[in-house]
Amino acid sequence: MQWWEWLLVSLAVVVVVYSVLVGWLVARGHREDARALATFIPDCIVLVSRLAREPRVPRRRKLLLVGLVAYLSLPFDLVPDFIPVAGQLDDVIIVALVLRHFVGAGGEPLMRELWPGPERSLGLVLRLAHRL
Repeated sequence: MQWWEWLLVSLAVVVVVYSVLVGWLVARGHREDARALATFIPDCIVLVSRLAREPRVPRRRKLLLVGLVAYLSLPFDLVPDFIPVAGQLDDVIIVALVLRHFVGAGGEPLMRELWPGPERSLGLVLRLAHRL
């Protein structure tokens, strides 16, 4: 298989797993949790784009965000995405380390201000950033 075929298969697997999890939450009656999970990744994308355009964010941190987006969009990673769980885990760790840098540099109030989603989801992002 070509690299782009692996990428498409990996994306399809992630979308299917994500959809099954959201559907399971809806079926169990946890509609609010399902909505938060369904919008979590789009909310993270909006947060990163808002931080990159925010004039109060120093240029060095904006370059870090651009580097993060570049790393996530490349077809190759430290651990290839076609390896189940580990392939996605390295992406999560890199994102958490970048967010930790932002939070550690005093950016938590700014992140709270720019977060588009539910407060509960932001709490998860901040806890992840503090733990690594």
